[in-house]
Amino acid sequence: MAEIINMPRLSDTMEEGTVAAWLKKVGDKIEEGDILAEIETDKATMEFESFHEGTLLHIGVQEGETTEVDKLLAIIGEEGEDISGLLDGGSTKEASADATETSSDESASNDDTSEASTSQEIPEGVTVVTMPRLSDTMEEGTVASWLKNVGDVVEEGDILAEIETDKATMEFESFQSGTLLYVGLNEGDSAKVDSLLAIIGPEGTDVADIAKNFTVGGEAPKKEEAPKQDAKVEAPKQDTKTESAPKAETTTNTTGRIFASPLAKKMAEEKGINLSQVNGSGENGRIVKRDIENFSPVGSTQSSAPVAKFVATGQEDFDEKPNSQMRKAIAKNLAKSKFTAPHYYLNVEFDMDNAMAFRAQYNSIPDTKISFNDMIVKACALALRQHPQVNSQWFDDKMKLNNHVHIGVAVAVEDGLLVPVVKFANEQSLPQIGAAVRDFAGRARKKKLSLDEMEGSTFTISNLGMFGIESFTSIINQPNSAILSVGAIVQKPVVKNGQVVPGNTMKLTLACDHRTVDGATGAQFLQTLKGFIENPVTMLV
Repeated sequence: MAEIINMPRLSDTMEEGTVAAWLKKVGDKIEEGDILAEIETDKATMEFESFHEGTLLHIGVQEGETTEVDKLLAIIGEEGEDISGLLDGGSTKEASADATETSSDESASNDDTSEASTSQEIPEGVTVVTMPRLSDTMEEGTVASWLKNVGDVVEEGDILAEIETDKATMEFESFQSGTLLYVGLNEGDSAKVDSLLAIIGPEGTDVADIAKNFTVGGEAPKKEEAPKQDAKVEAPKQDTKTESAPKAETTTNTTGRIFASPLAKKMAEEKGINLSQVNGSGENGRIVKRDIENFSPVGSTQSSAPVAKFVATGQEDFDEKPNSQMRKAIAKNLAKSKFTAPHYYLNVEFDMDNAMAFRAQYNSIPDTKISFNDMIVKACALALRQHPQVNSQWFDDKMKLNNHVHIGVAVAVEDGLLVPVVKFANEQSLPQIGAAVRDFAGRARKKKLSLDEMEGSTFTISNLGMFGIESFTSIINQPNSAILSVGAIVQKPVVKNGQVVPGNTMKLTLACDHRTVDGATGAQFLQTLKGFIENPVTMLV
């Protein structure tokens, strides 16, 4: 069945987008994850990937043309599929909007899509606000906090909520004015893009039916699904045998199942406690750890107390932590890179004596401080200019050899990893690179980086040397063709001029995508890099 692709919202303030370039043409086969087009937003030109598979049947916006967010961009479906009905507007979001504004539009009222049927029931002046797509890779978002409460007056431009995406926590502003009538997600809840987020309209409007019937592609909002998921987790099949347990003081529902946490079940089994005799104090009568710890069976004697106390010591325990949007994105992107790009690795060891002397002398200049990492960023940028193949990107039908050098520098944060980008690194001085990297690292840990500061890298550096790691390999940060892993500087005996003398060395590993970078090409890049690192004064020439 054909899928309508609408102009995405690629930034929190984006209202319309311009197609800078189509990377696919009508008739091309599309795989999930393929880059469809480059979209120019109000902040940057970003790659827009497909979340569907099929054949590109229609392009609705030509290169250089501009259209509003959520307007028809393209249609993907089966080869030869008839899409005339979609082009007439019967199933697009534009038809839904027309149905809201003109209730006499019979063609829209007969449409069987969830969007159109929902729009049909929306009273005049009421607007359904859905989970926005705040980054190019965002598939779902989490409400970090609401800045408006139900009943509050909302003006156009007011910040409604803070939304946690796969890259950052961003403010989401309202594009409508009215009263906040309904909130579809509580703080901490997650939902897919285009799921119900809130409803805004005239004060006093009854929107209960709208909220109840709203679906996205036939799927109910995530908040509705949560109880079912909890029931599955907390009622494993092995516990259904407890239906014959005594009725007195049981924590069962009408099906006879006992709801208890995994830890509570394990503790009960170790202590020989019948769960049907335990009153649960958790949500919906769920039995939790404290209920087992505080349980005193009728008729228990003092002699059994020491045994229970002894069993309790040294027991297993764990905490569950929901995956953040950032962690989910890291898992998805790295898995995609690892299993789609044919990685291979080149290992080298550099003599760092001259680099250490150079850094010490450079830092003797007043108000100047550079790190070894700054030197590596600069050296890589200069080497990449000489080896554009390593500074490339792979696409199914072409290879992009970048003439500019944007170095991504991996920064560890609480939820995972961010990669701010030092743009045009080859044109920056060592102090400028150092200042930029320190600024990025500080703001990354506070989640204050903007999207355009984390996009557009052509090469990535990951440095674990400060943690004492001597050697490691990294997964390529696609669409880059390579990533350099930097280890610690180690003092050890080395051979110089036929003599064993004390020396300082550093191991580096270059991970390459074999589709774009051949082994000899990667080796030549490392030779050039070695010249800059072992003779750093050449970087200043």
